[in-house]
Amino acid sequence: MKSQLKTIFMVVLGNFIYALGVQIFLVPSNIVTAGATGLGLIIQHLLHINLSMAVLGINIALMLLGLVCLGKDFFIGSLAGSLSFPLELAFVEKYLKGIVLTKDPLLCTIFLGLTVGISLAVIIRSGASSGGMDIPPIILYRKFKIPMSASMYAFDGGIVIALCKFYPVESILYGIILVMIYTMALDKFLLFGATKVELKIVSQKSDAIKEAIYDSIDRGVTLISAKGGFAENEFDMIFTVVSSRELVKLEKQIKEIDPMCFLTVSQVTEVKGRGFSF
Repeated sequence: MKSQLKTIFMVVLGNFIYALGVQIFLVPSNIVTAGATGLGLIIQHLLHINLSMAVLGINIALMLLGLVCLGKDFFIGSLAGSLSFPLELAFVEKYLKGIVLTKDPLLCTIFLGLTVGISLAVIIRSGASSGGMDIPPIILYRKFKIPMSASMYAFDGGIVIALCKFYPVESILYGIILVMIYTMALDKFLLFGATKVELKIVSQKSDAIKEAIYDSIDRGVTLISAKGGFAENEFDMIFTVVSSRELVKLEKQIKEIDPMCFLTVSQVTEVKGRGFSF
């Protein structure tokens, strides 16, 4: 129950960030977006209703489609994501109406993209789904094995093309930039705080370097038996993972111990284990 409540809280938080971005950056700038919000913009222009009501109707219809095609468990799991966003959007429409930070379309596109990327990262990192237009690609994948990425791009592209009827070409182009920004931002924010640095150290003074790692930054090391290709001498290669902040300090100490050592540094996207995930 505690885990479920935490997941629901993160979904509500992520969707609230999304709703803020839509109200503060999307509405004043007259740019377009994809997903359920983009589909809601089409309905808003056709039926002249609030965007939040349009998105609510879309999400309810998609939830019912998910119930029919994917079953009760999926329907229950998508409730929080599908219902919280339109309700939070209605809230910010009512209480933040008239608040405009900027009407510059480029600035709005950039900051809306960052906002959407953060909100989706919060939801996905909680292990949940934002619901809405996530549902049709899931159905197509489970029923027909159509790759989700392909169907998502197809749906988003179709929505953006349909919006051409109601928006000038510049708004559509900004919408394309917006999708690119929040896609890249999502990738970055999903890995935020998880990326670390991997070091491989080849040195004849591996024992001294190993002790320096223990004493200075309290990280573990793995010794890998290695053999030189030219001299064919055997030695222990040191493998360790540290944070970016620890890297500078450690590199300085390694060079003091063995200025001639061979050192490689690589970025790793996620680390789990003692000292990192627990």
